[in-house]
Amino acid sequence: MSGRNNNKLPTNLPQLQNLIKRDPASYTEEFLQQYNHYLSNVEVFKLQPDKANKELATLVMFMAQTAHCYPIHLENFPEQMKSLLYSYHTVMEPDLRMTLCKALIMLRNKDLINPSIILELFFELLRCPDKLLRKTLYTHIVTDIKNINAKHKNNKVNTTLQNFMYTMLRDNNVIAAKMSLDVMIELYRRNIWNDAKTVNVIATVCFSKVTKILVAALKFFLGKDEDEKKDSDSESEDEGPTARDLMVRYSTSKKNTKSKKKLEKAMKVLRKHKKKRKPEIFNFSAIHLVHDPQDFAEKLLKQLETSKERFEVKMMLMDLISRLVGIHELFLFNFYPFLQRFLQPHQREVTKILLFAAQATHQLVPPEISQSVVMTIANNFVTDRNSGEVMTVGINAIKELTARCPLAMTEELLQDLAQYKTHKDKNVSMSSRSLIHLFRSLNPEMLQKKFRGKPTEASTEAKIHAYGELVARDYIPGAEVLEVEKEVNEGEEDDGWESASLSDDDEDGEWIDVHHSSDEEQQEVAEKIQAMPVEERKVKAAAVSASRLLTQEDFKKIRIAQMAKEVNAAPGKSEKRKNIEIDSSDEERKGELLSLRDIEHLHKKPKSDKETRLATVLAGRTDRKEFVRKKTKMNPHASTTNKEKKKNKSFMMMRYSLNVRSKNKRSFRDKQIALRDALLKKKKRLMK
Repeated sequence: MSGRNNNKLPTNLPQLQNLIKRDPASYTEEFLQQYNHYLSNVEVFKLQPDKANKELATLVMFMAQTAHCYPIHLENFPEQMKSLLYSYHTVMEPDLRMTLCKALIMLRNKDLINPSIILELFFELLRCPDKLLRKTLYTHIVTDIKNINAKHKNNKVNTTLQNFMYTMLRDNNVIAAKMSLDVMIELYRRNIWNDAKTVNVIATVCFSKVTKILVAALKFFLGKDEDEKKDSDSESEDEGPTARDLMVRYSTSKKNTKSKKKLEKAMKVLRKHKKKRKPEIFNFSAIHLVHDPQDFAEKLLKQLETSKERFEVKMMLMDLISRLVGIHELFLFNFYPFLQRFLQPHQREVTKILLFAAQATHQLVPPEISQSVVMTIANNFVTDRNSGEVMTVGINAIKELTARCPLAMTEELLQDLAQYKTHKDKNVSMSSRSLIHLFRSLNPEMLQKKFRGKPTEASTEAKIHAYGELVARDYIPGAEVLEVEKEVNEGEEDDGWESASLSDDDEDGEWIDVHHSSDEEQQEVAEKIQAMPVEERKVKAAAVSASRLLTQEDFKKIRIAQMAKEVNAAPGKSEKRKNIEIDSSDEERKGELLSLRDIEHLHKKPKSDKETRLATVLAGRTDRKEFVRKKTKMNPHASTTNKEKKKNKSFMMMRYSLNVRSKNKRSFRDKQIALRDALLKKKKRLMK
């Protein structure tokens, strides 16, 4: 029997690798033997670089695993790997190329190679027609740059890579350019490269002639991503009870004041919970970082006018241009006539185009241009020949457009649209009411007297300024409430001290603090402000604004006071409406961008036709089998029960049992007759 040969180190690389990591000094000779073998295989590979070489791949991974143990001997090993990939990556066998890349990644993880060198090499390798390799390199590039900037921003490495990536974005290889763009977008979303330089480099890609690259850059600025949609869908599935659930829950109880108050309280808690749960959103900060938005928007419009791309891509260009114009308040007058060509009810995706028109409107747009857009919408959508949904969409679009540019509305058109308040279609009437409500706060004088509503403090101060008129104030409107509140509190403190001193002379000698309730304080402050002339309010507001630094709590009080003006009756008018509780969290903040729901909002869901209802019913029967009993017998040969037998019996057989069951359900008259007959029968029996 031959003896066992346990020492196979020259050929057993995994065993040798394990021993070297434990004691590098004892196995230096064996390592050098494998290193020389590796060098000879490299020379063989250079003679035939397109041939598979599994032995070289094994030796490369062995050297990468033990490189940290012999840094002096393997000092040139990373440079050798880099030169091999640079020279032969186009003709190299895919498995060997992947092995060399993994070896370099391993060396980078051990910090044995400069990150800028390996990352530039990997960007070059993105040109390879190997999908698995590109995916591996993409993951490593993003992860490595993230780790480099984990503790602090490494500006030196970032600048070098950004300059190199700028050249990669203009590369003739479409795949390499697209992958480089994906890397920059991913790094921006992870807040690693979220500077203006990255944004403006990506902005140059918006003029690419390759559709795939163009769409990726547009999606970056528009904030559209499939993964984000999936995340939002999953979050919406995990949401708690909705307003409909609360309505159903409290509708089953008694209809009294107590249950109504409980429902109102639950709805208020639900609204606050939703606002707390909603994450903070920074509205498209990438658009804010563009260096020259005017020039960028003009170039995009020129590209849009001559574009031969699909309509979906043109829609994305319109969306980006409208956001740039609206956020930066740009002058791009040729954009509005371009949009007006698509403002037709039969146009595909017309609601989105209406949204773009509203987004691209701001206060600096000349009235003749904005009025032309509004008139086009009114003439094409808000007519009796169109359906109620079309008219509703048109009025909603006009409302959102005039909310951003009030000068776009003329008095004649407003009076015409206000007449739809009594339209037979509820959606149209409610949209008209919302437009009327908007101009009650903007300029009630444009409305007819019957539509102005009860004058309030806010409506008397409302005014639409002329085009180009600059309103500069030297005070914060509503700041006078802080001064009045301070005076009220000082007066209460004086009263409190008086009551305390009086109680000190009592027999018990106890201190009594007298305080007004918060509601009484607010009521007193509101009454003083209402009785104060307008000029005195301005003086007090200017004094407060100039004499102190306001905190967030002060601004909150000012906002609540300004909101109260929309409820309080105007000076000299009778107060007929009830006091309304004002919650600062319910204040609507006008965002930079609109949502499609603002245009498509229908107050009443349209009635579905028979085909739609039938399709909905059939869609709910996907898990049901037709003509199959729900409950099956455990033993198919067992007999039927008495209950099942009764179902198969004829009515004549079951008539008696049905009559017996119905005895307890006799009417009062039948009971009287039965009682009379029973008494007569008993009387005859006694007489005998």
